[in-house]
Amino acid sequence: MTRFLDVRASTTGGNLASEVGINQGTNINNYQSVDLAQLATDIRGKHVLVGIHGYNVSRADGILHLSNWEGLLKLPDPSIFIGLLWPGDSVWAHGLDYPDEPKIANEAGEMIGPFLDANFTTAASISLASHSLGARVLLETISNMKLKVRRVVIMAGAIDDDCLNTEFKDAVTNVGQISALASKEDDVLEFLFPLGNLLGGILAEGHPWWHSALGRFGPASPQPANFTAPFLIPDNWDYGHGNYLQVDPPPAPAIPMPTIVPANGTPRPAGGATGWQETYSAAFCSTRFE
Repeated sequence: MTRFLDVRASTTGGNLASEVGINQGTNINNYQSVDLAQLATDIRGKHVLVGIHGYNVSRADGILHLSNWEGLLKLPDPSIFIGLLWPGDSVWAHGLDYPDEPKIANEAGEMIGPFLDANFTTAASISLASHSLGARVLLETISNMKLKVRRVVIMAGAIDDDCLNTEFKDAVTNVGQISALASKEDDVLEFLFPLGNLLGGILAEGHPWWHSALGRFGPASPQPANFTAPFLIPDNWDYGHGNYLQVDPPPAPAIPMPTIVPANGTPRPAGGATGWQETYSAAFCSTRFE
């Protein structure tokens, strides 16, 4: 059973809950509450990895995305994975919902940061991984934490590429090591992310306020000193926005660890067997978590 922190008020849509819920399950049908004492027992002395889904994801899909991905992770003992569910579907506009959805993401991080500070002091360490707009939840969480964060992995970050040295510059200093996965073949971030910025009042590419997404070309220069490269997935892998996490449990082709980001033109892992993308992202995250 995957453990979850849940800040959703509703199963679909809706705003933030009034407090952080603690739950466990592998799907919406067996999703049930867990008391704080049990969570404290689960994390004591463990290296914790908190995984955060992206936007336009319901509670049911978030549970499936993260519980299935947990099964692909290869975290060293003693470690524990905890999923984080937030109302990324509270504003529905196919990714064109600037500035409303980032506001929800920020508010989710404002709730989670103090919760981790108050309740995760007995963990051996805390690390966070995110997909898509979950990057903003992740960084806002760290901005509201006093506890040190050991590792961060931002996958397909739907957030401005300069965020690590501007908006979240202070949060970066509270992290031991930051990693990212980005793909130039991510058509969601290529087209919808800049258009979302346009609708938010940013004029056009080339305008000083316009930015590409961190999850397409990686972080803008100067990269933080604690950022670990490489991060850009080979173009020939055709890695899209939905390839990092998946609702349906894919087969798990063998991908050896440690897993790196190789040079452009490198053949696809596992011979391109079904499910290789999700397995690759999990193996990469597991490698950077160590």
